[in-house]
Amino acid sequence: HPVIPSNKEDGSPGTGLVTGYYEPLLNGSLSRSEQYRYPLYAVPDDLLRIDLAGLYPELSKMSLRGRVVGKKVVAYPDRATIDGEDSPLWGKELVWIDDPVAVFFLHIQGSGRIQMDDGSIMAVGYADQNGQPYTSIGKILIERGEIPREDISLFTIRQWLKDHPQQAQALLEKNRSYIFFQSRENTDENPRGSLNIPLTPSRSIAVDPINIPLGSPVWLHTSYPGEPDGSLQRLTFAQDTGGAIKGYARADMFWGNGEMAEKLAGKMKQEAELYVLVPQDK
Repeated sequence: HPVIPSNKEDGSPGTGLVTGYYEPLLNGSLSRSEQYRYPLYAVPDDLLRIDLAGLYPELSKMSLRGRVVGKKVVAYPDRATIDGEDSPLWGKELVWIDDPVAVFFLHIQGSGRIQMDDGSIMAVGYADQNGQPYTSIGKILIERGEIPREDISLFTIRQWLKDHPQQAQALLEKNRSYIFFQSRENTDENPRGSLNIPLTPSRSIAVDPINIPLGSPVWLHTSYPGEPDGSLQRLTFAQDTGGAIKGYARADMFWGNGEMAEKLAGKMKQEAELYVLVPQDK
C-alpha cells in the first residue's frame, strides 16, 4: 500500500521525506556546578495528559497536555519559561549537562547516553512532552537567509549556534516544545521507541501514527545521505514517533549511536517512497 504524500502548495505532486535520528553522547553530572549547569528535567508532577477519547471518540488519536491553575486547565509552560531564570521546574532536575546546545539537540533526538563526571554512563530516554508545538529552528534559519536550504543539516545549525552565541538562546526558544526525560536501566540496550521495544539501527523508523500505524512493516525506497545515486531500499518497521514527524509520506530513520550514526542522521534529508505492507485480503 503506497503512502501518497500531500500535494505541494502550487498543486503539483508532493514527495515523501525521510530524515534521520541517532543517540548522542553528552557530558553530565548529578550535581550542579559552574561546568554542569544545564538541566534535563524529569516529568513534572503537575503535568496533565488529557485523553479526549472518553468524551470525543473521533479524537481517539489526540491527547493534550497542560496543568491546572485554579479551576482551569491551561497550557503548560513553553521552552523560554522552563529555561528561564525563574523556571517552574527547579527541583525536578534529572541530571546536569555542560552544553545547552547539546541539551537542545537531545530534545530533538529523544534519547541519549551521558558520560558522567564520575566515569559512569547514564542512559536517558523520552518520558513526556509539554504539549507545546514543535518548530524547526533549521526552517527559521533558512527563512532568515542565514543558511541556504541545500546546506541545512544538524552540523550547519550547530555551527551557526556556535558562531552566534548572543542570538542562540532566542533562536532555541522559538521551538516552544520541551521534552522531559527518564533514566534507562540498561545502558547497553538501544533506546526504546513508542512501542516500548529497543530500536534497531537502519531498520526502525519514526512515523506519524495518524497516517502509518505503529508496528507496520514499511518498504522504504530512498537514497543514502549525501549520495543521491546511492540507492537505499529496505524493509523497515514503524516503531517510533516524533514531534517533527508529521504528514503522510514522512519517516525518520534511527541510525544508532557513535560518530557514523551522527553523520548519517545529521545529513539525512532525502526524498523517499514509502509502502506500508498489509495482509492480502482473503
